[in-house]
Amino acid sequence: MTAEREVFLKEHGGTKNDFYVRNLDTALGKLKNLKIPRDREGRFRTKLIEPYKRRDISLEDLILGMFASSISARAVAQALESIFELKYSPSTISEISKIMVSEISKWKQRKLKKRYAVIMLDGMWLSVRRDTVEKEVFLFALGIDEEGYREILDFEVNPSEGAESWLEMIKRLYDRGVREVLLFVADGITGLEERIKEYFPKADFQSCVVHKVRNTLNKVRAKDRKKIAKDLKRIYQASTEEEALKGFEKFKEKWELKYPKVVKFWEQELYKLLMFIKYPESIQRVIYTTNLIERTVKEIRRGVKVIGALPYPSYVL
Repeated sequence: MTAEREVFLKEHGGTKNDFYVRNLDTALGKLKNLKIPRDREGRFRTKLIEPYKRRDISLEDLILGMFASSISARAVAQALESIFELKYSPSTISEISKIMVSEISKWKQRKLKKRYAVIMLDGMWLSVRRDTVEKEVFLFALGIDEEGYREILDFEVNPSEGAESWLEMIKRLYDRGVREVLLFVADGITGLEERIKEYFPKADFQSCVVHKVRNTLNKVRAKDRKKIAKDLKRIYQASTEEEALKGFEKFKEKWELKYPKVVKFWEQELYKLLMFIKYPESIQRVIYTTNLIERTVKEIRRGVKVIGALPYPSYVL
């Protein structure tokens, strides 16, 4: 600020007039007796701190930021008292946090683009406290537009993850303006493809290969897992459909006698698992799995892990 004053006086003339003292609340604590340079004519204003401003942050933004970092209402109240000498009860903090509820409601109703190249669907199970604490699933839809921009389109909480639960979200996406989707990518939930086709009949459906491989390896003996994983790679890492089908035939010939259910497990959904091959090779490794949205889900899980059970309906925060 002193350097700012020096430059100002060189450019506009005038003389120094010592400092005036004020306090400023910051995210790191209170700055007391802060010396603000001034000139004798009263024309200089530092750009670092706005005139008459006593805080360089919004308390509401700070409170919501702490909630987003999974800090409890009681801990938020203690932090505000420690940093700013402001006394708020946990119940007051909770009331302040509710201003975000309306913002989330607006976000969930915002108009979406007409066309998306890919929409990925995935769920995450968390403990939710209503009358009792039980596991419920948070459903997420991630969209990728034609320029490659990614965004969370919607989220919802449900007691179970089934095709009917996803249907509600798919309908909302349609109601909010989505009309064309080239490809949906999701776990192999029974009936999900049919529900998607109700609103997006021309969309392709890719069953997540990674989920399929994980489920497969859970169904075989430990000593066979590495061999089966290697044989499966010949299917989903093929560059052409013909090559992938040859890889499956070899897999079937080798393992059908020992694991008939596993082979049938793949054979029944093979066309859904190989849908990605019809797309350009440059994006095949991105679209054959929901890993892209799973990374987002992992970040959310890490954030809420310290809370334990999320109180309903404050989970929306």
